[in-house]
Amino acid sequence: MSTRTFRITVRGVFDGLTAEQRAALLADADAHDVLRAAFTAEGHLSYDIAARTAFTFRFADTGETDEDLLTAAARAESAAEAWLTGRGYGFKNLRSQAEDLSQAPLGKRQRRGAAGAA
Repeated sequence: MSTRTFRITVRGVFDGLTAEQRAALLADADAHDVLRAAFTAEGHLSYDIAARTAFTFRFADTGETDEDLLTAAARAESAAEAWLTGRGYGFKNLRSQAEDLSQAPLGKRQRRGAAGAA
């Protein structure tokens, strides 16, 4: 079997932040700007706490079967929960969406490239 690449997005909302927590998130906001967002094995957090309390973690993982995709999504949710809980941040509405890149449709440029290679 071949190794497949997965992208997992975990979304949620900060809940019950103290003034100190909010200030800490604001102070570190540049490192978590959506323009720096990337899918990484350890997970990348992005948010704009000044605009809204929503956040997004982006995880990259791999596997060989469809079941591995479900396991990767559960692992990503657990990692996001651990990161938030470890820092004392309250959250709610945590949900994940996982995508197997081997099943993703090709973009317009990719279709043109594939047609030229054939």
